[in-house]
Amino acid sequence: TTHAIIICLQVSQVVDEASPSSTSSFEMLDMEPVPAPYQEVQPHWFFCRRAEDNTSWLPFSREDSDKLENACNTVREKEEEVVVAVDGERYDIHVKERKRYAVYWEQAPTEVRRCTWFYKGDKDTRFMPYPEDFSNSLEAYMIAVTLDEWKRKLEFPNGETIILHNPKLIMQYQPIGLQDEWVSSPSEQTRPRTVKRGVDSISVEIPDGEPEKVDHLVFMVHGIGPACDLRFRSIIQCVNDFRSASLSLLASHYKRAQQDGKIGRVEFLPVNWHSALHGDATGVDEDIQRITLPSISRLRHFTNDTLLDLFFYNSPTYCQTIVDTVASEINRLHTLFKQRHPEFNGDVSVVGHSLGSLILFDMLTNQRNGSETRKGVPTNEPFRLSCDTLEQTLTRLGLQQYLDTLQTENLDLESLALCQDGDLKDLGIPLGPRKKILNYMRRKWLPEFLFSVHLAPGLQVPPQVTSDHDGNQSSELTMQQSQFHRAQSVTSAVDYEYFDMGIGQVSIDYPQLAFHPQTFFAFGSPIGMFLTVRGLKHIDPNYTFPTCKSFYNIYHPYDPVAYRIEPMIVSEVDLEPMLIPHHKGRKRMHLELKDSLTRMSMDLKNNVLGSLRTAWQSFARLPVAALPPEAESSVSAEQTEQPEIKVGMLNGGRRIDYVLQEKPIESFNEYLFAIQSHLCYWESEDTALLLLKEIYDKLGVAFEQPQQ
Repeated sequence: TTHAIIICLQVSQVVDEASPSSTSSFEMLDMEPVPAPYQEVQPHWFFCRRAEDNTSWLPFSREDSDKLENACNTVREKEEEVVVAVDGERYDIHVKERKRYAVYWEQAPTEVRRCTWFYKGDKDTRFMPYPEDFSNSLEAYMIAVTLDEWKRKLEFPNGETIILHNPKLIMQYQPIGLQDEWVSSPSEQTRPRTVKRGVDSISVEIPDGEPEKVDHLVFMVHGIGPACDLRFRSIIQCVNDFRSASLSLLASHYKRAQQDGKIGRVEFLPVNWHSALHGDATGVDEDIQRITLPSISRLRHFTNDTLLDLFFYNSPTYCQTIVDTVASEINRLHTLFKQRHPEFNGDVSVVGHSLGSLILFDMLTNQRNGSETRKGVPTNEPFRLSCDTLEQTLTRLGLQQYLDTLQTENLDLESLALCQDGDLKDLGIPLGPRKKILNYMRRKWLPEFLFSVHLAPGLQVPPQVTSDHDGNQSSELTMQQSQFHRAQSVTSAVDYEYFDMGIGQVSIDYPQLAFHPQTFFAFGSPIGMFLTVRGLKHIDPNYTFPTCKSFYNIYHPYDPVAYRIEPMIVSEVDLEPMLIPHHKGRKRMHLELKDSLTRMSMDLKNNVLGSLRTAWQSFARLPVAALPPEAESSVSAEQTEQPEIKVGMLNGGRRIDYVLQEKPIESFNEYLFAIQSHLCYWESEDTALLLLKEIYDKLGVAFEQPQQ
């Protein structure tokens, strides 16, 4: 207010002095250049992002900035806080507090600013915004513009000086006392900063706003360790990159549908389980640290924080923690998303990277769709876990005469499932009824109640236990043995269907998801290897996940952790994986050259006499993307005539294994890029496009290949 009063007084004095009554004075004024009128600066809102070594300020989209500016004007009239959702409603801005809070994940609140003035030093790479009160003081710039008087000096109480040389050259000089003591020369001590007014006068990339409508929701589960890529970024940062890539691809490959308002966007949300496993609640890090050797400390810390996650997942205690965390986090995020997007009626998919894909695979294998019946139970007498009582169970077995005996000991179905043969013998129950009860509880109740894996048909290890015509096992393994003898070789006589560990999975309680996933995408997945190690050699072609009908196994050819799935379903045919197209609609040039050279080599080998002519034709054969429309249509027709290959029902009869195209530099040394290949999926536009195409194909939205 004080600045405004001074400016108004000075401006009014100038106007009075420059208002002569003679005609000659007006003529003189007409001959002088008229200064540009003062215009109010257009503010833009920024948020702070702090890293370990630097602090940066990033702009909100213009849509979000406008929402914040409107809310800021409202705050001045209200006493209570005003909250504005930004960035696709993944963050809430407390306008009065000037803080940015994450909605879906844990993150420290960061500062936001209403920015009008910016500065940049010689060593800075980008302009930084001034604090709001300092920016308001700089609006004395109005005097210089109005009076057209430049080379003005603005001095501030802290000793800093701003010199307004001209409208395009404004510099800030810091006092020597604020400089670092070790700065050598006076010239370095007084090196000025460049000052700019308004966001339009600086070089900053303002992001495009996101469509409000969400067509599909995707949860992304990370693998081992807290870092997801070679830059040691968290799952949150990697998913942010993947989301940005998908938005860019929607704008380029679904441009017409976006312009027509047919589609919105796909939301990707990270699922973090590592922090829960390694947090104070489990105490596992402290336990591991006590037994860790002091040598090569950095390598051992990396091993404890990352590689041990694989062993934790094979531990009953910590596997339960991991699975519970993943399921509860997914359900929590799903509920929160529905609350913030009540109009959302789209489907939901899940993505798992590395170990995260195995976690999801085991979880989806053990989902219940509500209509399935237990294997071995007559369809006209479905086993209902939540409805049957002890009396009903004994009546079904024809053993109702033992009801009083069991009730005297306060036994219900839950406690009966925990009884062993010796316990029932102590109650005076004969051998025959004991065997009936134990066999029934083992086959019908134990797989659900004792936190076991119900192995769906098609994912069962071939039984090797001999049985009679009544289906009774000849093995004399007791209930206790079936619970604890889980380390047997797959070559020993073990029927995994009757064991509570399924196909080698740890005996835990697999929680249920609050929705039925549309598609499961696995990135760099070791699922095939783990299934094989668990003793599963073949997946029944008719097998599907109980609640998820689509499955894609996506991997980089040099990924050392990735394994295929299709050979476990179709073992009699040697199928090459499906090559994921480049997002620009072609095969990489070095792969085209490699294929051409391979064809030429085969032609030389098979036809010596006509080798030169045939080989040249083979080498000169153009890829489909480069063919003229007539030739392209003929090739497409030729391809459509080929018989369609069905690879089981895990992906609805469609192909499952999809391989990325390696980059030219990666093909020089596949070992050098092995680790990077396992971590490349978060930044892969080709992977993101495959996900989008699967999602929008099911929504009936046409895919558009952009012009080259």
